[in-house]
Amino acid sequence: MYIDDLPTPALVIEAGALERNLATMAGHYPGARLRPHVKAHKCSSLAKVQQRYGHTGFTCATPREISGLAKAGIEADFLLANQSVDPARLGAIASTNATVAVDSEDTIRAAVRAGIRNVVIDVFVGLPRCGAEPDDVARLADLAREQRLNVRGVMGYEGHLMMAAAADKRAQVDAAMTTLRACADKVGGDVISAGGTGTYREHLTTGITELQAGSYALMDTQYASLGLPFEQAVHVVGTVISRSAGWAVADVGLKALGMDHGNPEVDGYDVWFCSDEHVTFAVKRDVAGLAIPAPTVLPRVGERVLVTPAHIDPTMSQHERAWVHREGLVVDEWAIDLRGW
Repeated sequence: MYIDDLPTPALVIEAGALERNLATMAGHYPGARLRPHVKAHKCSSLAKVQQRYGHTGFTCATPREISGLAKAGIEADFLLANQSVDPARLGAIASTNATVAVDSEDTIRAAVRAGIRNVVIDVFVGLPRCGAEPDDVARLADLAREQRLNVRGVMGYEGHLMMAAAADKRAQVDAAMTTLRACADKVGGDVISAGGTGTYREHLTTGITELQAGSYALMDTQYASLGLPFEQAVHVVGTVISRSAGWAVADVGLKALGMDHGNPEVDGYDVWFCSDEHVTFAVKRDVAGLAIPAPTVLPRVGERVLVTPAHIDPTMSQHERAWVHREGLVVDEWAIDLRGW
C-alpha cells in the first residue's frame, strides 16, 4: 500500500527523514545527554526507535505518557516535566522509574501522597509558566528531603527563547542557564535538565546535563524557519474534494492539525485558511498577480496533496495512528497511543 491509497486525512511519517533526524541529534547529544520529549509525538513505537539510538530516558508532559510508555514495555528513566497536584494521577506512575517536577509545597505534598520517590525542582528561568522563583529553590529542596523524597537536581524550560532572534539568542539562553546552574548549586543532585529543539545548539556549551528536545524528530514549519539541520518527516495526506476557478479545497482542517502556530503549508501553494474539515489553498501569485515558480495549476478533485503542519505536537494528538513510509510505500502503522490525560 502507498500513502496515496490511505483514507484521508492520514498522518504519515517518512522513515528515512525520521532516521536522519534521530541520528543527527544523537550525534550532538548521545545517550543520556538527550532526554527526548514524547509530548512531541505521543507514540510509544517512535519512543522505541529513539531508544535504539541510545537514549535511556524520556521527558513526558502527562502521567498518561509515562504509564503508556511503561505499558508498551519501555523501561527508562522517566521525567514528568510538569506539575500535578492530583495524587491519583501521580499514583498511577509511582511504580515506574519516574521523577516528577515540583515547584511548590503543594506539588511536593502531592508527590509524597502519591508515593513518588524522586523529584527535581522546576526553576523559573524566564517563561511565565511553571517553575519556582530562584530564591526559593533551596527551601523547597530541603522540604522535599524532609519528606523523604530524593531530590535529583533541577530543570528549567526557556521556551520563550526557542524562536528568539539569532542575534541575541545565545546571550539570552546563557543568562537563563546561569540562573539554572546557580539553582543547581543550591539544590544539589546531579541533574540539570533544560532546553528544546530550538535551543539545542546553544546548549552544547551551557553546562546542562541533559537536553529535553522533542520536535526535532518529526519537525514542523515553525521550527523549519530556524534553519535547523532536521528534515520535515511528518505530513498529513489530504484529498482534494473541491476546486473552483481560483482555489482548491482538501479534507485536512482544524481537526487534523495544530493551528496555534498559524496555517499549515500545502505543497508550495498559498494556504488561505483552514476550517473544521477543510484547507483552502490557491496558486501562489507575485505582486503583479502572476504565478510564481511552484505549481502553476490547481490539483484536480480526487488528487492527493501533502499538508505540512505548523506545530507538530498538537497535530500528533489529533490522530489515532501514523503511517510510516519509505518514498511513499507504507512499511508500518504506529498507534498514537499516548494521547489523552
